[in-house]
Order: sequence, then structure tokens, then C-alpha cells
Amino acid sequence: MRALQVRAAQPRPRPRPKPLPKPRSKSRPKPAAPAREVVIPPGGCTGWHFHRVPLDAVVLEGTLTRVLHDGTVEVHPAGTSFVEPAGIDHIHLGHNLGAEPVVLRITPALPVGTPFAISTPPPPGVSGASCCR
Repeated sequence: MRALQVRAAQPRPRPRPKPLPKPRSKSRPKPAAPAREVVIPPGGCTGWHFHRVPLDAVVLEGTLTRVLHDGTVEVHPAGTSFVEPAGIDHIHLGHNLGAEPVVLRITPALPVGTPFAISTPPPPGVSGASCCR
């Protein structure tokens, strides 16, 4: 199994939004955690895991194949997005079955430096799905 690479997401050009009005309250919300970029090499796999909080994910390159806790398989080509729900009831893994790296932009609602995935054994009934081709 090849190791995953996690790196800070590189800014992509996008139109500038109109500024929001200033809040009337003196309390300001804490800044959101920056997006993280995850690279899964060809033949690579995330291993079984779950998340503490929901994650928004966008597939920037390649095609990600996910196996969910109930054995459902979802395929996400470049340009698609999905949400990974939080909690031990949503164990899943991600495969790169293609010939090019899968690049994901993940936006977690976690403080910077907090791990966004927790490794776990496979859920009951789907132990046949593993990180092997």
C-alpha cells in the first residue's frame, strides 16, 4: 500500500466575492480551518477510517472510489464533490484504482493541526473490501 501525501491546498484563481457587511457585534467568529489537499497515488488507498466532523471534499484530479460502511461503492470523478458524514457509524475507505494520482481538496471544520481522519478496523460485513486491487 502506498502512503498518502497531505499538503496544504494551493490557492486556485477564483472571482473575488463582494465584501460582507461588518458584523454589528464585537464578537467575531473564529477563522475556519484552511482547506487541505490530499493526494492518493495510483493504486493507493486511505485505509478504513472515519471523521470527527463532516468534511466537504472536491475531487480536483483523478477518480476516487469509496467503499462505505454498508458496502456501498461510490465513484467520484474529477470535478465532483461529496460530503463525508462524521462519526463511527460512517466508516469508509477511498481507493485510487486509476493510472493518475487522485487529488482531493478537503475542508474540515477542525482547528488547524487536528487530524481529520481516525483509523479503524473495517465495519462488520465488509471485511472483504480492502486496500488491495
